[in-house]
Amino acid sequence: MQTIVGVLRGGPSREHEISLKSGAAILKNLPESRFAAHDVYIDKSGQWYERGRPTTPDRTLRQLDVVLIGLHGEYGEDGEIQRLLERFGVRYAGADSFGSYLAMHKLMAKMRAKEAGLLTPEFRHVERATDSERVAHDIIRTFHQPVVVKPVGWGSSIGVSIVGGYAPVLTAIERLFTEGALSVLIEEHIRGREASTGVVEDLRGEPLYALPPVEIITSDGDFFSYDAKYSDGSRKACPGNFSRVTTEDLQRAAKVMHRALGLRHYSRSDFIVASRGIYYLETNTLPGLTTESLLPKSLAAVGIPFPVFLSHLVNLALKR
Repeated sequence: MQTIVGVLRGGPSREHEISLKSGAAILKNLPESRFAAHDVYIDKSGQWYERGRPTTPDRTLRQLDVVLIGLHGEYGEDGEIQRLLERFGVRYAGADSFGSYLAMHKLMAKMRAKEAGLLTPEFRHVERATDSERVAHDIIRTFHQPVVVKPVGWGSSIGVSIVGGYAPVLTAIERLFTEGALSVLIEEHIRGREASTGVVEDLRGEPLYALPPVEIITSDGDFFSYDAKYSDGSRKACPGNFSRVTTEDLQRAAKVMHRALGLRHYSRSDFIVASRGIYYLETNTLPGLTTESLLPKSLAAVGIPFPVFLSHLVNLALKR
C-alpha cells in the first residue's frame, strides 16, 4: 500500500514563488512506487487548494499519512504551519513548531549560538520603529562601517542590506519596519567566505550526518542576497574550497546548531569563514529544494540521489 504524502507549497510569505519551485521538485522526485503525492497549494491569502479546488486544512489533512513541507519564510518556517499540523496530529518532516520559531527568530538563534560557544557577529536589536534614530546613532559610534541590516523573522536574505553611514543605516532600518518587519537586527559586517552546511539525521549510520559545506562565491563582492540565491549572480562550489580543518569545523558547527535549536530530521546552517574564525549567521529549518538550492547540491556531492533523500525524510517523519 502506498503512503499518502501531502506536499505543501506556496503560502502567504514573501517566498511564495520559491516555495512553488521547492514543492514542484518534491512532487517530481517522490518515488511513485512507494508514495501517492497530494499537491496542496496555499495561495498568498492563506486559502488551501487541492487538485485546483478550494479546500480547508482539516478536510485535506485527514486524508494524509505524512506531510512534506515545501513552504518557506513566514507561515512555513516560523512554526505556524507546524502548530497546525500538530493540532491535527499529522506527522511531518522537519523541525517542530518551537524549533522552527527559534531558528526563524534570528536574535534567539544567535543567543543559542553564543551559548553553544560559536562565534556570531556583534549586533544591536531594534525592537520598535521609534528606536530607529537612537540605535542608528549608536551603530555609527560603535561599529565599523558598513554594517548588515536585516529583519529578525524573514528568510532567503529578503530585506537584508549592507550599508554604512548614519543616513543609509537609518533608512534601511525604517524601510524594514515600513515593510512589516516586527524587529530589526544590525550586525557587524564580517568579511570572509560564505559557507552553508546541511545535516541530516539517521543517515549512513550516523545519528547526525553532516553534508559537505557549499562555498558561495558571489560576483562583484556582493553578499548572498535573495537575487544572488535564485539567479546567476553567484556560483556554488560543493564541496567548497576549504581546508580539511575548516570543513570539519563547519560540519561540527552545523551539528551544534541543529542540536542547540532543538531541530529534527534536517537543517542547513550558514556561516562566514573569516580570518578570526567561523561566524554563525542563521539556520534554515526548511532549506530550499529547487535546482538552484544548496542542499540538493550537497546531497549530490556525496552520491545521495534526491528521491532517496525524500524517501528518507518520509521515513523519519513516520517514526515519530
